[in-house]
Amino acid sequence: MRANWNLVVEKILTHANEDDLSVLFQLLLTEEERSAVSGRLQVFQTLLAGELSQRQIAAEHQVSIATITRCSNYLKNMSVKQRDSVKKLILD
Repeated sequence: MRANWNLVVEKILTHANEDDLSVLFQLLLTEEERSAVSGRLQVFQTLLAGELSQRQIAAEHQVSIATITRCSNYLKNMSVKQRDSVKKLILD
């Protein structure tokens, strides 16, 4: 079976309320996967805020340094325009 990420995005976009999205994500993702996504979002938010070290982020959000490094590297490889878009998307 070939993954079709656009189908996932389409389904998410068609369900705008929180209850429907919660059910959809419970169906599609295991508890561990939901926790990983949540942790990664918190890491990105904290990195973009720029107030904590990687060790502080790891301790506060209970994520590995490897996860923080991957997120940090991803942000470093973005253009300024992309980074600004991400900030608006996840910090506002």
